[in-house]
Amino acid sequence: MASKLSLVFAGLAAAGCLAFSSAVAAGTLDDVRKRGVLACGVNPGLAGFAAQDAKGAWSGFDVDFCRALAAAVLGDAARVSFTPATAANRFELLASGKIDVLARNSSWTLEREAGLGVVFAGVAYHDGQGFMVMRRPAVTSALELGDASVCVQKDTTSQGNLADFFRANSMAYKEVAVATDEEALNGLQDGRCDVYTTDVSGLYAQRMRLPRPAAAIVLPDVISKEPLGPAVRNDDIGWFNIVKWVNFALVNAEELGVSKDTADAAMTSSKPDVRRFVGAEGTLGASLKLDKAWAINAVRAVGHYGEMFERNIGAQSKLGIPRGLNQLWSMGGILYAPPVR
Repeated sequence: MASKLSLVFAGLAAAGCLAFSSAVAAGTLDDVRKRGVLACGVNPGLAGFAAQDAKGAWSGFDVDFCRALAAAVLGDAARVSFTPATAANRFELLASGKIDVLARNSSWTLEREAGLGVVFAGVAYHDGQGFMVMRRPAVTSALELGDASVCVQKDTTSQGNLADFFRANSMAYKEVAVATDEEALNGLQDGRCDVYTTDVSGLYAQRMRLPRPAAAIVLPDVISKEPLGPAVRNDDIGWFNIVKWVNFALVNAEELGVSKDTADAAMTSSKPDVRRFVGAEGTLGASLKLDKAWAINAVRAVGHYGEMFERNIGAQSKLGIPRGLNQLWSMGGILYAPPVR
């Protein structure tokens, strides 16, 4: 979801109070190694992406990315601490240095990179804003939502996207602005609103919280572009490159057929591109100030991109989200990564 800055945070930025201190400035890799733990900001609780079980253990697509990054940087996927990051405080946590990377469903936008002192290290999930309705009365398209009441999280660009969509299609609607996704879901259940709108991935995740998930349907309409990916501070190009290339490596691993199960076999492959990927040839790891096995360590930890997707949010998971745009470019999707070479 594309959240806007709070007034307080915006005021601090305008006043120049968010200038990075030497403790936050360049040197993130050294800080992580000295600490021995990667600090990763994730959603406080979004099924399939980042959530804790009854014992406090984290799991999800974004959680797996953090573990892959820890494996690449520290050689151990377990050496990562997870900090719950809300829509309101996520960028403040990153700017203050309380987290090293933000791996939360956050949209890559010009406003954020130009105004928040952050950069996005690629797209991990291609998303878009959609609509969810209860199956009664039957609705099959967002173009049938004229005069509907719509629950939407306040202080997010979902509000703007919602207004644009209804205006562009000359339809009236009633906005029901709420503070949290939970409140929006409750509003849909109790009839306070006819429709719930947020990112499509979020709708699938929230639907799982319903007593009867099948009682709701996510409409096929997608009304915005929401490229979700990991973000870091813009003061450390070395760390930015590491996070970016771990993201790319997971995609390249799927293209190369290097999976969690085939990682050992890949180490003895005769294919030049696979040998570079696993670190058997070349000095790509050293150029990132990482071990030569950085990429294969990431894959050993969580598998390649496709394994992460299917396990957490895809057809093999409870969410059952189709890969769609998140399929490899060679398979009809738009998932494309520069080569590891």
